[in-house]
Amino acid sequence: MKTLCSKLLTLTVLGLPTAAMAQSGYTEDRLNQLQQSLSLLTGQIEQLQYRNQQLQQQMEKMQADHEYRLDQLEKGKGGGPRPSTPPAASPPPPSQAGAAPPQGAANASGDQLYHDAFKMLQDGDYVGAEKGFKSFVQRNPQHVLAGNAQYWLGETYYARRDYQNAMTAFAEGYKVYKASPKGPDNLLKLGVTLAVLNRKSDACAVFARFNQDYPRATDLQKRRIEQERQKNVCG
Repeated sequence: MKTLCSKLLTLTVLGLPTAAMAQSGYTEDRLNQLQQSLSLLTGQIEQLQYRNQQLQQQMEKMQADHEYRLDQLEKGKGGGPRPSTPPAASPPPPSQAGAAPPQGAANASGDQLYHDAFKMLQDGDYVGAEKGFKSFVQRNPQHVLAGNAQYWLGETYYARRDYQNAMTAFAEGYKVYKASPKGPDNLLKLGVTLAVLNRKSDACAVFARFNQDYPRATDLQKRRIEQERQKNVCG
């Protein structure tokens, strides 16, 4: 009986580290899931803000046009639409006419491509989202949402544990779109990805320069940086 109790006690003690490690792994996976969900919610907010900005610009244009028409009516000059650009001296040659879509049409097409890619990301279609965001950045490198698209491209790789391509995408986002709204997130996730790849010293160097590059980052981003520094035992 004493031998049996001793064996049970030994098994229990030996099993404690394994259980603790499993619990730690579960907690970390759960934390990563929550951070991913928070990132997606942030992305939705950013889309809404962008659409609201677009609507605001349209309303301001309509209001300016309305005021112009009223002004023309008061002056007895009719109520024609407000001229946007001076008339062209002569039509372009046939070889150039229609060579590129109007800027507004190009922006509308780019917006739709971005929103479709983000919807695929939300639905877990990471391959489709990757293709969508990559296509968006290639076609619209100067678009106001290009920095966002580059960040989410990195997330499509990270979600599939393709950390090498994720690192490349986040590094490109930080390098090319450093001043974009997603600049801080690109740098943060670059450091996280480097840590996952066991490049701890590089990750710590990235975390160390975060506050220098983005002193006006959100409190949430700064807390995440501090958490990652502690987690990776950065000096």
